[in-house]
Amino acid sequence: MKFIISLIAFFLFTTSYVEAKSETVLTRDSSALVENQVTLDTAKQNAKRSMRSPAELFKSCARCHSIGRGKLIGPDLAGVSARHSGEWLIKFIQASDSLIASGDTAAKRLYEENEKLPMPRHDYSNDEAKSLIDYIFFETRKLEADPNFLDNDFSFAHPSNTWPFIIGVLFILFGIIDWAFLKLIRFKFIHIILILAGLAISGKAVTEEAIYMGRSQGFEPDQPIKFSHRIHAGDNEIDCQYCHTGSMESRNSSIPPASLCLNCHNVIRNGPNTGEVEINKIHEAFESGVPIEWVRVHSLPDYVFFSHAQHVNVGKVECKECHGEVEKMGRIQQVSDLSMGWCIDCHRTQKVQFDNEYYLSYKQHEDILSGKISEVTVEEIGGLNCQKCHY
Repeated sequence: MKFIISLIAFFLFTTSYVEAKSETVLTRDSSALVENQVTLDTAKQNAKRSMRSPAELFKSCARCHSIGRGKLIGPDLAGVSARHSGEWLIKFIQASDSLIASGDTAAKRLYEENEKLPMPRHDYSNDEAKSLIDYIFFETRKLEADPNFLDNDFSFAHPSNTWPFIIGVLFILFGIIDWAFLKLIRFKFIHIILILAGLAISGKAVTEEAIYMGRSQGFEPDQPIKFSHRIHAGDNEIDCQYCHTGSMESRNSSIPPASLCLNCHNVIRNGPNTGEVEINKIHEAFESGVPIEWVRVHSLPDYVFFSHAQHVNVGKVECKECHGEVEKMGRIQQVSDLSMGWCIDCHRTQKVQFDNEYYLSYKQHEDILSGKISEVTVEEIGGLNCQKCHY
């Protein structure tokens, strides 16, 4: 009996000890869990704080400052990057009072000019302050953006013949109706003159429209990316062959792939007129592997053979002779009508560049060396033969 009682007592003692020990461990683990949760929440808050966008940061500034809309409580921030260094601006944003107290001349001047109103401190990190300065810089550039930067102040499109055709038809109708019914004009030869004049005017209009049918002179389409040749080839003086690499060695001049654009736009991520929107389209095309669907401007019929390499590399023809002054164009525009007559006129006047091995077998070499002739045009080496372009 005593053995049984002792066994029960031992069992109860052991159970109580284990429960107490477990409760202690659970309490310790719970405390650790709470502590870890607090640390995690703090980390999340710090992460959230570090992820603040420049636009969110500027909301605090917008209570006292504007960008390009004049002075509010504080000065207008447009162009502030040009007035102060980035390092100075970071210090002023974080603690302007300390900078003023240090005797900084620029900080004191701003303090005096703005009625000695102190700018509160901001708990921005150096990276956040820098991103805020960049944001103000690009917002300032937007004020200088030209919404019509793609427009051209010239057009090579052939004038419409609609009104000449209508006037010609009216001459014909008036001549016939008055001759037959109205009798306003007494002399019949005047009616005949009106009818003939109308036939001449409308006939000329129809003939010119027929000639230009299928040609695209003046064609100036919108492109999937707002790209300005005036900025790239004009302002930045980028050579045509840097982008159109095939013009020296290929039949086609080739359209630059997105990867070539990124040689510059991996660094230049913000445009002067469109911000990041258009440049981001290049990055999206590169990352997705889907080519940009540019609209072709210059196009020849399928039955015409034309080689850029033959003209640019061998013939030394400059790009602007066919494509015009692209450095002055926003949207690219077709300058020439690309007709057969236009090509033939060029072949009749364009001089052959004999510094190419291909021409070593031509008899004109001997005539040039002997002084018999001074130059040779493309026409004289078969440039007008049908088979040169049509085969």
